[in-house]
Amino acid sequence: MTKETVEALVEGGKATAAPPLGPALGPMGVNIGQVVAKINEVTASFKGMQVPVKVIIDKDTKEFEIEVGTPPASALIKKEAGVEKGAANPLQEKVADLLIEQIIKIAKMKESNLLGADLKAKVKEIIGTCNSMGIKVEGVPAVEAIELVNQGKFDQEIKSEKTEISAEEIKRLEEEKKKLAEEMEERREEFTAQAKEIMAQMEGQEKNRIRSKLAELKIPQPIINELVPEEKEAAPGAAPTAPKEEKK
Repeated sequence: MTKETVEALVEGGKATAAPPLGPALGPMGVNIGQVVAKINEVTASFKGMQVPVKVIIDKDTKEFEIEVGTPPASALIKKEAGVEKGAANPLQEKVADLLIEQIIKIAKMKESNLLGADLKAKVKEIIGTCNSMGIKVEGVPAVEAIELVNQGKFDQEIKSEKTEISAEEIKRLEEEKKKLAEEMEERREEFTAQAKEIMAQMEGQEKNRIRSKLAELKIPQPIINELVPEEKEAAPGAAPTAPKEEKK
């Protein structure tokens, strides 16, 4: 019995016979439509995310089986939190809040890829990823949530492997996310006003010096880059640009 394996990255529930999947399956002699339909069936829960899949084909019988990997933990966290991206400055900004049940759900989905010896340790790994993305857990910064896990606050939920949350809790999380977005926008406006004030005081000075001063005052880097773009160094050996002659 000879088997061949085709690997591809597909959008959950939306695989097609287009490249890269179709051309790779064509020479195998399998029914591509059936393979695509099966992939979409088993990856439906990963809608909106890129999912690694393996199609294992028996070259003699043309029968196949599908193995589905899981997206990165960060992708699962973003989906569960309902955000497109994490915070640009996770130490100062928070973009969403998750409940421990949602963390347990993600830890179980990534169980085979995590290093922790048990579910509790794996839950802490997922919370660690939340920390780097500016995602709160149970209403507190992720580093504090890890300490709560260590203290045993969520032992009952972890032991029972609880992953479901109520409609009321979902609504509350959405309201919290909206509130966090408003707070982020307010902080951004404050930082921008502060940066512009410093720039006015340092008018005429070198850009790099202004950038350093703004960084010293802990202005977020994206705002610094927006207001004072970094000067690009000339390519080695490039001739200096001659000044333009004034028209008489």
